[in-house]
Amino acid sequence: MPCADDEAGRIAGEARRALEICNACQFCDGYCAVFSALKSRSLVLAADLTFLSNLCHNCRSCYHACQYAPPHAFDLNLPKSLSLVRQQSYRDHVWPPVLRGRLPGAGWSFVAAVTLAAMALVALPAVLSLPAEVLFGRHDGPGAFYRLVPWGAIAGVAGAVMLWSLLAIGFSVASFWRGMGPAPAGAALWPALRDALRDAASLRNLGGGGAGCNDRDERFSQARRRFHHALFYGVGLCFAATGVATVYDHGLGWQAPYPLLSLPVLLGSVGGVGMVVGTAGLALLKRRADPGPVARSLTGGDCALLAQLFLVAASGLGLLAMRETAAMGPLLLVHLGLVLGWFATLPYSKFLHAPFRVAALLRAAMEQKHSPPLTRKRSLR
Repeated sequence: MPCADDEAGRIAGEARRALEICNACQFCDGYCAVFSALKSRSLVLAADLTFLSNLCHNCRSCYHACQYAPPHAFDLNLPKSLSLVRQQSYRDHVWPPVLRGRLPGAGWSFVAAVTLAAMALVALPAVLSLPAEVLFGRHDGPGAFYRLVPWGAIAGVAGAVMLWSLLAIGFSVASFWRGMGPAPAGAALWPALRDALRDAASLRNLGGGGAGCNDRDERFSQARRRFHHALFYGVGLCFAATGVATVYDHGLGWQAPYPLLSLPVLLGSVGGVGMVVGTAGLALLKRRADPGPVARSLTGGDCALLAQLFLVAASGLGLLAMRETAAMGPLLLVHLGLVLGWFATLPYSKFLHAPFRVAALLRAAMEQKHSPPLTRKRSLR
């Protein structure tokens, strides 16, 4: 695929040029972990591009602070350059390996096709096997959901898809870790992991050095960080709700649906609201964002993931609100199909940025704690 190789080479070359200029300038030192890690490199190699592009949180503050940004002759656009390299890293490390270099960006068409297929897989057996009075009837009390979709079908299909996705993500992250080059010799893993998880949980690198990000113009804002937090912790609460419900069902023998004030419902409700607020807020910021530092070719994949997560959360909240009505059956099938579609696309969508970024943060923490920095002097001539 010479055309694809040429394009990948062009993207890497432009990102390397931008990083070398930034390394000589260092005006943005302190904005995020990218510039701290960049200082320890006398040369920017291919492994460094993989590492630094995923360490970048796409805050874009460096673009608005840069004296060499367009219309300067250097035409420096580091956020856009690193975004393109980051997207290429997803393709280079996807699992199984047969898809590497072949998988296109997971935009609207890919996500929609997989999601519709998952919804059909869930809905068709129920529609074909259940009488209308059951499918559109009112169900309440313990086990109401299982009268429409047996627990074995839910757990079997969703569990198999989730297991595949987790394996694929794990192998992809392992490949990505090797792609960043060898880890610092003698680095202590656990202290670095603690720092990396703290940075990931706080999204420190999405703060522009503390003042916030530049979304629309030179004005600083913490909006992207807050909406990311709402989405991130919303997803976490929904997984916690599923875990508690599993203990209730299989450990205590309490079948869903649960009372409104029960722990699974409270966790899922707060998490669902967080996901709706986070996805809607991020989509609005994306729509209003300054187009200068944005790689437009990647917008489809970003928006597809946001839309998918929004629909998963909204359908879950709708199911909660309508679970004692005749709409419960169709809403349950829609929600389960959307969740299954999301599980299936996890290793091949923009979601992959999350584990890759945590891995990059871990590598950065290991370097910061245990690698002596290289010193060098450069000038722009």
